[in-house]
Amino acid sequence: MDERVREHAAVLVDWSARVEAGDDVVVSVAEDAHELGVAVAEALGERGANVTTLYGSAEVSRAYLKGAEAGSEGGDGDGDDGDDGDGAPSFDDDPAVERALFEAADAYLRIGGGRNTTASADVASETRQAYAKARQGVREARMDTDWVSTVHPTRSLAQQAGMAYEEYREFVYDAVLRDWEALADEMAAMKDALDRGDEVRIVTERDDAPDTDISMSIAGRTAVNSAASVAYDSHNLPSGEVFTAPYDTEGEAFFDVPMTIDATRVRDVHLVFEDGEVVDFSAGAGEGALASVLDTDAGARRLGELGIGMNRGIDRFTDSILFDEKMGDTVHLAVGRAYDACLPEGESGNDSAVHVDMISDVSEDSRLEIDGEVVQRNGTFRWEDGFEG
Repeated sequence: MDERVREHAAVLVDWSARVEAGDDVVVSVAEDAHELGVAVAEALGERGANVTTLYGSAEVSRAYLKGAEAGSEGGDGDGDDGDDGDGAPSFDDDPAVERALFEAADAYLRIGGGRNTTASADVASETRQAYAKARQGVREARMDTDWVSTVHPTRSLAQQAGMAYEEYREFVYDAVLRDWEALADEMAAMKDALDRGDEVRIVTERDDAPDTDISMSIAGRTAVNSAASVAYDSHNLPSGEVFTAPYDTEGEAFFDVPMTIDATRVRDVHLVFEDGEVVDFSAGAGEGALASVLDTDAGARRLGELGIGMNRGIDRFTDSILFDEKMGDTVHLAVGRAYDACLPEGESGNDSAVHVDMISDVSEDSRLEIDGEVVQRNGTFRWEDGFEG
């Protein structure tokens, strides 16, 4: 086993999830993430934790959803054919067994790395929406744990990133095996600026793309210094972003970084906001997948997150949101669910069954303002060398 696999496991268990002796830990392992799964299990055993392992297979999930579609089409005529009336199968709301598993868990570790990054490409969008809505209780129980998501470098992910496997493996470990405490200290300045601010404005002006000019309120919100540890209210490894939960969004935004939504390539997304809600949208590719997300529920047309990428150890786009949204010189906005860590105690933010990030490259012809003061211009922050106010 490559020693970096064990190092990855140690960072995940110790720095990210902060697992202690006696903790009940659920570990989901994707098909081709077996090696990291083994290293994580070993680390958890050494630390005296209790482990329950799940098989996190996209192909198994696809088979289940396709089976549900087939079952809904084969109704027996008694009116209970498993169809919710809009062509999608119905699913048991809040499945008790899975919810109970996460309610009993102290931590949940998701290790991605499947065989096919588009395994569920032929599942109807209506089926995805119905399944997401039905599992909202499970999702809330899972997110109440100390959960962390990471990936093992696999050939399918390398192919999606357009990289040789060996090259991709180096890329992943460069992003994961970092001095996370030092990066947290660097990102603290951005968190402080957001915590003090009331309004954020993002502007890009380019000859080869639609302009962005969008404003949003952040008053009363708390930004998260996402340093790849639950101790920082951060749940991704790698991480390296500062994010908050905006509201009252006005204006328009263009997202030039390609992404995959529900196994569909989406690029050149343009969103128009009025009174905090998406009122118009378009995409250069994958507009149907974007429409499906926005039609999931009422909250899917409102922002749940503003994120600012600050991890310059991630130096290229890979078509994986786990890496791409953390890349330095980027900002991202997510439609859908807001994270509780950004909200005042007792206040509910934007609620939705989805949370979909969209990314803009802000390395040139751009600025980010907080309360009218430029905090970042062309990718450089005001506390960095080379900043031009």
